Amino acid sequence: MSDIRDDAPLTTSKNRTAVDEASAILVEPKGDALVGRTVTINRPRAELYAFWRDFTNLPTFMDNVARVNVLDEHRSHWVVKAPAGKTVEWDAIITEEKEGELIAWASAEGASVPNSGRIDFRDAQGYRGTIVTATILYDPPAGVVGRMVAKLFQREPAIQARRDLRRFKQLMEAGEVATAARNPAQHQQQQEE
Repeated sequence: MSDIRDDAPLTTSKNRTAVDEASAILVEPKGDALVGRTVTINRPRAELYAFWRDFTNLPTFMDNVARVNVLDEHRSHWVVKAPAGKTVEWDAIITEEKEGELIAWASAEGASVPNSGRIDFRDAQGYRGTIVTATILYDPPAGVVGRMVAKLFQREPAIQARRDLRRFKQLMEAGEVATAARNPAQHQQQQEE
């Protein structure tokens, strides 16, 4: 049996136990909807980890994250855009961290969107850069109905995780995030969201 892993997250595996395995890697699993996405970025692992670890950088490529306020070394306050022009907020606590390898978190008690997850950074084979994997477990507001509404408004975490990792790759490899040309009305609408 080979010890080589592919670049895909466990959540996309055809193995029936993959979701259980992905959930098991979370120190404090909070939520019942699992999202996993992976991207390979042609940059050194230490550089990607350092950029991500400064949580105030995250809104530069995470479209739905309005802001992240760092409260202390292990706690941060998140403000995230939700459907219909609303926002949701919670405090996140780092539950596990390995310099240059992973950051795991869980939302504090009482979060409007209970969530937990981890970001893993590992070297790609053949000097191709770094494999970045996001594994997120969350409870959508209003359950299944809330998930359907969020999907309709493109605010569902599975959709956003894929887009956010793609933007992270663009930012780290090219120094900027590619955007579609917008007219002034479209730009104003995005700023209001």
